[in-house]
Amino acid sequence: MKIAIGADHRGLSLKEKLIRFLRGHGFEVADLGTHQKKSCDYPDIAATLARRVALGTFDRGVLICGTGIGMSIAANKIKGIRAARCVTPRDARLSREHNDANILALGGNTTSLRLAKVIVGIWLKTTSEGGRHRRRVRKIGKLERGKVRDD
Repeated sequence: MKIAIGADHRGLSLKEKLIRFLRGHGFEVADLGTHQKKSCDYPDIAATLARRVALGTFDRGVLICGTGIGMSIAANKIKGIRAARCVTPRDARLSREHNDANILALGGNTTSLRLAKVIVGIWLKTTSEGGRHRRRVRKIGKLERGKVRDD
């Protein structure tokens, strides 16, 4: 499985530790930045990573900012992306089983390395349940940006 990982300055430390963890478990990991502690804009990192996941260059992606909220919002603007901010192992499992999330968002300021390893591990090994959830995931994919409708 090819995994892309990216972070802003607030997620840099956790990103570097998770890269070592993932590679140590045999995953192919591409580091899409940032590579310095200097302040940077998380939407730029999120867009780059999300586009590459959406194109199929990577199977899944992990994004890290201060809370994971900004990264997940930005990544979800890219067609074909289902980014989930997960703060518990249960969130990670359900984001894959029910929502077929293809990007995991974590908080560098709010998630310990120990918890992040558990969340990432569960998220990577969990598959989508399909079934009734597949219909809902398809509906998410069909949502039109910029239009408000109530069918």
